[in-house]
Amino acid sequence: MNESAVRARAKKANPDDARFALVPITPEVAAKLQVDALTSRAKRQPDPLAGTPTSLYRVASPDVLSVTVWEHPELTIPAGAFRADTATGSPVMADGNIFYPHAGLVAVDGKTLPEIRELLTQRLSKVLEKPQLDVRVAAFRAYKVFVTGEVKVSSTLPLTDVPLRVLDAINLCQGVTDQADLRHVVLTRKGTSHSIDLQATSEEGDLSQNWILVDGDVLHVPDLTLQKVFVLGEVKTPATRFLRKGRLSLADALSESGWLSHDSSSAAGIYVIRGDYDKPKVYRLDARSPDALLLATAFPLRPLDVVFVSTHKLTQWNRIVTQLLPSVLAVSQPALYLNGVVPPITVTP
Repeated sequence: MNESAVRARAKKANPDDARFALVPITPEVAAKLQVDALTSRAKRQPDPLAGTPTSLYRVASPDVLSVTVWEHPELTIPAGAFRADTATGSPVMADGNIFYPHAGLVAVDGKTLPEIRELLTQRLSKVLEKPQLDVRVAAFRAYKVFVTGEVKVSSTLPLTDVPLRVLDAINLCQGVTDQADLRHVVLTRKGTSHSIDLQATSEEGDLSQNWILVDGDVLHVPDLTLQKVFVLGEVKTPATRFLRKGRLSLADALSESGWLSHDSSSAAGIYVIRGDYDKPKVYRLDARSPDALLLATAFPLRPLDVVFVSTHKLTQWNRIVTQLLPSVLAVSQPALYLNGVVPPITVTP
């Protein structure tokens, strides 16, 4: 039965409830929801830089370069145990130049290391015979990415001559916390946010989600605030349950809440309420048959679902009687006292 037929039937049975569809949970419904979940995951956005040839690192301010001229130690300040490479190197100034002895100011901004080596070789050839140079980056300072959210140490990470990917950045931040939602990692690039399913990389080997980071990227690992469902009604422990790694079945949610209350619940009325208030969809599980509970294990929950276990009719009646009983006694007891059926209560001093 399709959704329109379900709505028509609901409207005929109860016009007030026609705005939502009551869908019985059957093996076909559970299977369709599982297929829908797999289909939505198949629509992941791949890394736009995948397959792009890796380009050489281009120097910029305020990087620090280290230049070694072989057989000319007077031009190379040695680095020792108490002197860092950044102290012995040549910093790239704000105008994009470095200063090197006998070469003067050398424009290096935007150039690769082989290009800088060739340029310095030409300059030093005027004062040295066949100079041999080695140029490397002593400190990468020009390009950065920012990692925030549910990582153990939020950090600003430099981009080096080795491409930095999302998993590498998270590992450099000492991993994620227990509250991290790896299904919905957010990468903001040039003002546009992209959703990355990093869980698929570790569980399914989907490397298209392990994006290459570029300068200015902001990588945010969200928490599980929006990845939750609400379990209410006649369960032993009503509570909010979280989707761990993006997965939670109806059976998981009920078992984590202590299962149904044996004294008051109606196994025929287990509901999953999904969607917004204007157009909700309500799924119903009749768990009076033991084999029907297998459907609960196959029914996937989605974020912000409401699981509600209804009250047994006898329990509803007992609660009504319990509420009415004080009023009935308050009205009937004076008449019983007057007729002598109940002796009056006396207070002994």
